[in-house]
Amino acid sequence: MRAAIYKRCINKNPKSNQVWDFLNTIIMKELNDLLQQIENAIPHWEKHNTTISQATVGWQLDHSLLVINGIISQLAQSNPNHYQWRPNWKRSYIKLRNNIPRGKAKAPKQVRPVDNTSIEDLQNKLASAKNNIALLEKLDKNSYFTHPYFGDLNLKATIWFLKLHTRHHLKIVNNIINKG
Repeated sequence: MRAAIYKRCINKNPKSNQVWDFLNTIIMKELNDLLQQIENAIPHWEKHNTTISQATVGWQLDHSLLVINGIISQLAQSNPNHYQWRPNWKRSYIKLRNNIPRGKAKAPKQVRPVDNTSIEDLQNKLASAKNNIALLEKLDKNSYFTHPYFGDLNLKATIWFLKLHTRHHLKIVNNIINKG
């Protein structure tokens, strides 16, 4: 709904770049706020609660950072000319819910932490994520990555997914910290 209103404003307003600059500022703030929440949770990296998740807080944070860094790397390497939107019922369903159900999907191997992580490792991945988030503003709107369930996601859809995925794992982290 908001996007439709903004598009109408942009089509009628020659200063449309100001609107998109404002929206980009909001989006970047949201992503940076999520990274701040990850940073705040790092001291709890060893906590776990098997009634909530088999993984530790460190695993959840490591996974989230691997996803952020891996996806943005794929966006930067993609050829925007090859992007083509296709309907996907799984993506539509998750967008409608705006929530990832727990325990329904398995993380692909490339974003599954393999070793026991350390605070230093998490901090290094967090620093990379901060740099990569800043890179998003410079990418073409049709930069894309291929999600294993949702198909090709362009820049806008990827940002939606990054926020959704990170919030999902931060909810798990917060549950472990508060009940662990």
